[in-house]
Amino acid sequence: MNQIDPMPLSRRALLGAGGALVVTLAVTKPGRALAAAAAGGAKNGVAEKPPLKPENLASWVAVGQDGKITGYFGKMDPGQGVDVAIRQIIAEELDVPVDRVALVMGDTKWTVNQGGASGSTGIAKGGKTLRYAAAEARRVLVQMAADQWHMKPEDLTVEGGVVQAKADPSKKTSYGDLIGGRYFDVTLEWNGQIGNPLFVHGKAVPKKPEEYKIVGKSYGRDDITEKVFGKFDFITEVKVPGMMHGRMIRPPVAGAVPEKVDESSLASIPGAKVVWKNGFLGVVTENEWDAVRAISKLHVTWTKVNPPFPKEADLYDHIRKAPEVKRKVEVTKGDLDGAMKGAVKTVEAQYEWPFQSHASMAPACAVADVRPDGVTVWTGSQKPHFTCLGVSNLLNVPVEKVRAIWVRGPGSYGRNDAGDAAMDAAVLSQAVGKPVRVQWMRREGHGWDPKGPASIHNGKAGLDKDGKVVAFFYESKGFSRVNVNSNESVPGDTLAGQLLGAPLKPLQGFDVPGEGYTFANQQLAWATIPPLLDRGSPLRTSHLRDPVGPQMTFGSESFIDEVAEAAGADPVAFRLANLGDPRAQAVIKAAAEKANWQAGQKGSRGKGTGVLKGRGIAYIHKPGTYVAVIADIELHPDTGRIWARRFTVGHDCGLVVNPEGLKLCIEGNIVQGASRAILEEVHFDPRRVTSVDWNTYSIFDITDVPEAVDIVLINRPDTASGGAGEASTRPVAAAIANAIFDATGKRLRRAPFDPKTIKALMA
Repeated sequence: MNQIDPMPLSRRALLGAGGALVVTLAVTKPGRALAAAAAGGAKNGVAEKPPLKPENLASWVAVGQDGKITGYFGKMDPGQGVDVAIRQIIAEELDVPVDRVALVMGDTKWTVNQGGASGSTGIAKGGKTLRYAAAEARRVLVQMAADQWHMKPEDLTVEGGVVQAKADPSKKTSYGDLIGGRYFDVTLEWNGQIGNPLFVHGKAVPKKPEEYKIVGKSYGRDDITEKVFGKFDFITEVKVPGMMHGRMIRPPVAGAVPEKVDESSLASIPGAKVVWKNGFLGVVTENEWDAVRAISKLHVTWTKVNPPFPKEADLYDHIRKAPEVKRKVEVTKGDLDGAMKGAVKTVEAQYEWPFQSHASMAPACAVADVRPDGVTVWTGSQKPHFTCLGVSNLLNVPVEKVRAIWVRGPGSYGRNDAGDAAMDAAVLSQAVGKPVRVQWMRREGHGWDPKGPASIHNGKAGLDKDGKVVAFFYESKGFSRVNVNSNESVPGDTLAGQLLGAPLKPLQGFDVPGEGYTFANQQLAWATIPPLLDRGSPLRTSHLRDPVGPQMTFGSESFIDEVAEAAGADPVAFRLANLGDPRAQAVIKAAAEKANWQAGQKGSRGKGTGVLKGRGIAYIHKPGTYVAVIADIELHPDTGRIWARRFTVGHDCGLVVNPEGLKLCIEGNIVQGASRAILEEVHFDPRRVTSVDWNTYSIFDITDVPEAVDIVLINRPDTASGGAGEASTRPVAAAIANAIFDATGKRLRRAPFDPKTIKALMA
């Protein structure tokens, strides 16, 4: 974790440190800041740091007096090891060892907004910019040495951060000697965009893949040892002088707001303060235990509202009958209706997916310090630049006076509760005039985080007499994946903002499969429905890892298997026959070969006694990345337990920067995807969410994880890196569902595949 440690320095000292501060850290100890002293002038080097703008090279790379490199990364690594790969990219282009590169990540004072951790773009887009910036830094440094020696740059070489003449190795100088402690005074070309699309480049051309010495090799993560030994500093451990403790009070019925608050009920808690504005209600105390006590002691009268939710058992009927807010046909080819009418055989199916929680290992935490001269927020949000903008908009403070500092939290997986906690802390701090730490309770983390949307998925296919698909239709219908947007920059997209009365501008979005099957006549579409409660809802929906990918693909790749079965075709062979993309075919073949897939070989199909066994495949294409997953399962009819015993993964995301890091990322995705497929479901009654802890919202424990995840990486050095943080999550549920059919001979079309559901299937 690379950040400025707030504990040993006052906020005022940090903000007043001046342009000559180069923030970095010892790789083995997070939170340690080093200040590089400004030295004399040099060509292309200045003592004062240029403004934090995308077009300034100094916004991306700095060289310390000791020659160590600092990269400024406007994204961050929430725990997948992206930071190691970014350091490799920088080290590669600058010809320095990886251990001489450190990152400052996600601090809005020091980094440009690259969109945060989102859309698997950490390496694909964020790394691209750092690659070009590092290449330009090397070009400038070599030019400085060439000017000093009156030589041509092409007559020089670099090794280990030392520039030397090819013809005279005794003539050499280090990066530190050339510019160390000063900043680059170089302007880059910028595409004018902020966030994920941002891209800058200089005159330098980055290395060709055949020149790589560092990229493509495995380097270990730096945070594991300190996590194992409990020395790692998380967002929950941030402390600032004078800090108070806040807690939020949520209504017993979703949609209710406080009608009367009896502040005298907290008289026994010294210094307790109540913050009540419209529907926003919180307490602030001098110590944390008093805050916990206060939320149960405060007497609140809530408005009477009709319970806003249907019965949980009626959820999918509600989705089926709900009016469409928006419908969009993303793919249309040929004459679908005509081809369907001429089909000899038709196949139809509907699939159902529940609301799911981010279920981060701990609920959100944030610290906000709102003062007249500026605001500082420490947040675990994976998009701190948008946290900065959200606080600015919510508090009506100029954005240049707000600083957000990212500190690693307990996991994010998309738009979880971290951004909402930051907004809560900011409102409370402004109200009491002191720094406030807000720690959500476990029941809030599960009950009030934005949810992955529930949905239904309809498939219909027509086959000719030879089993060829002549018509294919697939449509998803559900709650919008951006009912609250994927970041917290707009008050109306945050729980605090909604409770304070901010205007609502919900977006509409879902998605369609991108696998690219070559059916001549097809239509792929999606539709969204209204939220169950438009303001202050515990079932508001937003991004959850690979937004709507798992549910959409559960339906589509289960349906592909059903169509293959109707055509009398092997599931692997059917996919290969209907995919024209060589990269798609390659990942399927790689997974099938590694798993020793035998065409026509069937699992238990419900026959025999005892444990049933089956295997299933699913394939996906997410822009830049292709993944095929084969799941081998054991099904226990007596208990209803599914054990996904082994997964085999074929994975192609273009250029692989760190193979071992990529494999670990894929393993994490597989385990989380299996947990969501087999166990995870948000439960609710008409008044509120009822799955509010680990007993009522089940996730995998150590006994559930697979015994093996075999991964085949297809490295394509000449193809730009695609995203890997989400893609392998997408096909897991479908692979397991298809394996359940192979084991039982029966189709399971509703997730999760928990014991109750499996017993019902077998009955």
